[in-house]
Amino acid sequence: MLRRPDSSASRAAIATGVAMTLVLLLTSCGPTAPITPEPTDAGVTPSESASPEGPVYVADGTASDNLPLFAAVTAAVWSSDQKVSGRAYIDALIAAGFDRGAMQVTQDVSTVGNPAESIQFSVRWGDTECLVGQVGPSTGEPVTVVMPQLAEGRCLVGTTRAIDW
Repeated sequence: MLRRPDSSASRAAIATGVAMTLVLLLTSCGPTAPITPEPTDAGVTPSESASPEGPVYVADGTASDNLPLFAAVTAAVWSSDQKVSGRAYIDALIAAGFDRGAMQVTQDVSTVGNPAESIQFSVRWGDTECLVGQVGPSTGEPVTVVMPQLAEGRCLVGTTRAIDW
């Protein structure tokens, strides 16, 4: 017997999951322009190394204004040997100018110790939007999108790990 979700949090989680699936399907079909930022020794892209033609951090801009930089940083880490480390994405985003206090990241490993099939990370932007990234073996190429914030002001559904390093 199937039960319907009783709480608004469950409905929000389902809606977010459906929206993310649609975004993943739509973004995986379209052409993308290659972005080749200059990586540092750690394989990440700080905003200082962005060329005038490349994406830059726009502190007073919108989430959409900052999506190109978010995507470039994600692509740079994905192409490094740290591509399955959630911390590497967070560290690279911080180096690019994004606010650590507005970030969330999921675990790198499952509850039984296996590598995660996908890692999600986000940056809350203002009071209504989030920059969300997803990478991992089940994702294929990295996915970066702007999504609405959840009712609680969070960007990711479920349990996330503390960003305490």
